[in-house]
Amino acid sequence: MIQIISGTNRPDSNTLKVANDVLGIYEELNVDAELLDLAKMPPEIFFPGSYAEKPVTFEPFSQAVLEADGLHIITPEYNGSMPGVLKYFIDMLKFPESFEKRPVAFVGLAAGSWGALRAVEQLQTIFGYRNAYLYPDRVFIPGIHSVLDEEGKIKDESLQKRLCVQADGFSAFTQKLKN
Repeated sequence: MIQIISGTNRPDSNTLKVANDVLGIYEELNVDAELLDLAKMPPEIFFPGSYAEKPVTFEPFSQAVLEADGLHIITPEYNGSMPGVLKYFIDMLKFPESFEKRPVAFVGLAAGSWGALRAVEQLQTIFGYRNAYLYPDRVFIPGIHSVLDEEGKIKDESLQKRLCVQADGFSAFTQKLKN
């Protein structure tokens, strides 16, 4: 099972739209995948006491990561970095087992010309520190507002192909590490 993580809690985000496209790609490849939308995290996870004792309502998010064969993270770039909610989500997960020897792939998207390069590089540092297996083929999506059609689907065929190649390769990478 590959967990696709939509790395923001912003309502109606382009990140969620891209994450749904990536989910569709995995479905076309007949790869078992699910979408984990950070916008659906329970509000009580943000209470200060959550550091010491995670609310029971956060358990499905934690379990989804622990049971995943691989994580495919879709992140926007906010102010030259990843969204704070994505970093907070990472911080709230069980240590070290959440990422230890778990394959991780990245897609970055941004309104600007670099497609969240900085955000993805920062995430690679975090996941490397946590001993995850980093899939080397990243996909960056610059100018996100011109890439999506009116329905929120990726309209650029070359980008769609890069995402398909990434998903197919990541699925194989995940299976090799699982065996």
